[in-house]
Amino acid sequence: MHTHNTVVISDLHLTDAEPQNPAKPYWKNFKQARHFIDADLGRFLNHIKKESKDFPVELVLNGDIFDYDSVMTLPEDKVFKITRYEKLTGLKSHEEKSLFKTKVILDQHDLFISALKKFVQDGHKVVFVIGNHDIELYWPSVQKEIIYRITENSSEESQVSFCDWFYVSQNDTLIEHGHQYDPYCMCIDPINPIIKKNKKYKVRLPFGNIANRFILNRFALKNPHQEDSYVKTGKEFMIFFFKYELRLQPWLAFLWLSGALRTLVNSLGEGFTPAIKDPLIYESKIKAIAARANVNTHTILALKELHAHPAVHRPIEIFRELWLDRFFFAVFLVWGSWQIFTTSTLFSTVSLWWFIIPILISIPFWAYYAEGITSDVNANSRLGEEKAPIAAQIVGVTRVVHGHTHYHVHRFFEGIEFLNPGSWSPSFDDLACSKDNRIKKYVWIKSNGISREADLKLWE
Repeated sequence: MHTHNTVVISDLHLTDAEPQNPAKPYWKNFKQARHFIDADLGRFLNHIKKESKDFPVELVLNGDIFDYDSVMTLPEDKVFKITRYEKLTGLKSHEEKSLFKTKVILDQHDLFISALKKFVQDGHKVVFVIGNHDIELYWPSVQKEIIYRITENSSEESQVSFCDWFYVSQNDTLIEHGHQYDPYCMCIDPINPIIKKNKKYKVRLPFGNIANRFILNRFALKNPHQEDSYVKTGKEFMIFFFKYELRLQPWLAFLWLSGALRTLVNSLGEGFTPAIKDPLIYESKIKAIAARANVNTHTILALKELHAHPAVHRPIEIFRELWLDRFFFAVFLVWGSWQIFTTSTLFSTVSLWWFIIPILISIPFWAYYAEGITSDVNANSRLGEEKAPIAAQIVGVTRVVHGHTHYHVHRFFEGIEFLNPGSWSPSFDDLACSKDNRIKKYVWIKSNGISREADLKLWE
């Protein structure tokens, strides 16, 4: 029996608000409170309750609902130690800091939280599937805080659940965020996500999260939720810099270099740190994950085998993705030209042109190399779609729903139905953020009591 209708949305990227700065009118416009979609989400929840007349609704919030990487708010009181770099890039993923960020997000998005609370009170279910940007939901205290905010009493707590990376709805639909198939954004070990660094426990962050914190959080005009703002060719980067960023952040190159180097060091450091594992509770942990996801333990282990090989275990890939290869290539060319110049001065008096000319000659070679390297972030983010038929076979379903890519999809292939509602996160066609280009879609799986049919619907 199919006792619920299911609604799936993903990639809301709720975070804290950026204060308006009249002196810097474009400074992180996309993150200002005027672009929050809480009221719209409240209306959406009311709509699906009306649409689902015969059956209760199972709302699956399919990953990246919260964006912990973009939270820049700091506590007014020194409740925990904050490093100098955390003040510039955001708090780390220790449990007490994750809990603080959770409270900040929930406080600033109270309209959405109130709507979720009413949704639960009306007898409906809410399922959180953990994604890459809200990977800090793994902490028990964080989950407890969210449950406390959206439930009225203990009897309602059973209507709210958290799934580690996937969920099976009504035995017919596999719902995954999809980041586990993306080598740049995956949690290396979602069964054991905690590591120990500097004698403190923390959630291990994927490469993409670390890059977001150390690089994009310091860039005023690059929207982390909009890939075309940071995945560009060298020519596109230069045009955008001189057209918009030069006046606002003239030292952007130094911010990028320091952030890229820190990203490289931190992502490799965390990537090769062994996970905290307790063999005495491993079996019970697998059973708990399976129970939350509505599957057996065999399915957990089988799905984990489909996950991508993490990019941080292939350092050359992230070195190139951070543009550090092009930077050091340019440094090498300048160094080589200087060696030619200084060597020439040992034999005769030469002009400074002997230093400049080799650089000018080498520029086309550098440009050719730089243009020949393209980012594979987009290609990797969609690898989950290729694995969907195998995942469906493992679970025993014919329908798979993903998020993560921010692209909405509804198609049939290799015997399965594949859907992705895309993203509701802030995305605009202009720096003033006056041209909203969000296409807010959701997956609607409707039951007649015997079977269910899925559709990808537009919310206006």
